[in-house]
Amino acid sequence: MGLIHRRTFRIEWGQCDPAGIVFYPRYLEMFDTGTGQLFARTGLSAAEMRGVYGIIGMPLVEQGAKFLLPCRFDDEVTVESEAGEWGRASFVVKHCIFRADRLAVDGFEKRVWAAADPEHPGQIHAAAIPPEVIACLSDPSGETPCKPAR
Repeated sequence: MGLIHRRTFRIEWGQCDPAGIVFYPRYLEMFDTGTGQLFARTGLSAAEMRGVYGIIGMPLVEQGAKFLLPCRFDDEVTVESEAGEWGRASFVVKHCIFRADRLAVDGFEKRVWAAADPEHPGQIHAAAIPPEVIACLSDPSGETPCKPAR
């Protein structure tokens, strides 16, 4: 178990289909937001990761979701996001969306730590994830720093 970021909010009308149920692609936006906020919680905003580590981002290479309960307009939901399954350059972020303390959506994103490819201008390549990033996101207490050792 690693660091978990939790975010609670109400479902808005614009996230729903005409029946008032969350339109499934909106869950992918919730997952993406959860990933960004998980990293930001460690002190690594997107801009800081680009500056400190020279990456261009963490592109999505695979995603999936199981829809167990519908979420509707004005429901209060909690999204829990946790990174794990660390590879050399890839990792998985698990996202659980709860409605009234019941699991409504069980999803994941597989992402790659990506940098500009110096041999092919305009292209990217997978880069090794820094060990301190893995360490801080693997610490459930959130006390391990993510900044590189100086």
